[in-house]
Amino acid sequence: MQKRLVLDQEEIEIIIKRFCHQLIENHDDFENTVLLGLQPRGPIFLDKIVSKLKEISGIKVESGYLDATFHRDDFRRRDFPLKANETKINFLIEGKKVVLVDDVLYKGRSVRAAMDAMIAFGRPQKVELMVLVDRKLTRDYPIMPDYFGHRVNTLESQYVMVEWADKGFEKDAIWITEKVND
Repeated sequence: MQKRLVLDQEEIEIIIKRFCHQLIENHDDFENTVLLGLQPRGPIFLDKIVSKLKEISGIKVESGYLDATFHRDDFRRRDFPLKANETKINFLIEGKKVVLVDDVLYKGRSVRAAMDAMIAFGRPQKVELMVLVDRKLTRDYPIMPDYFGHRVNTLESQYVMVEWADKGFEKDAIWITEKVND
């Protein structure tokens, strides 16, 4: 399998630090802001952002994990049933600014579904999107990130693979590979 490195661990750390400074600039003391990691891969990235924000500013930002599996428009169109992940939100988002956090923005379906799913926790004042990688030429929905680490042009035949040391990989890294056909 041919893979091309998009971001290495050092570049990912720089992006995380930049995101934190942008968040501090845009949300000040986070009194009215919450961060939600989109399951299944957003929570790892979210935890890194929350940890770095606390390190930089001393502020513990309210955060949680959101699963939108049953809100997806393609939920019943798959050959295999999707497995739901944990939603872990111990607060209401009514009137708050919400930053949705995910690793890769692909077609926009997960983000659209997440916006539907989060309404169960209240109506937000504003919603922003933060992604490490924006696959800019593949969108099915008109969804754009407010914060992005790296934009890539990819083909439908390609896959953006995110490796986290927290998940057993040697280092944090992001690769573009060819999709495997079964």
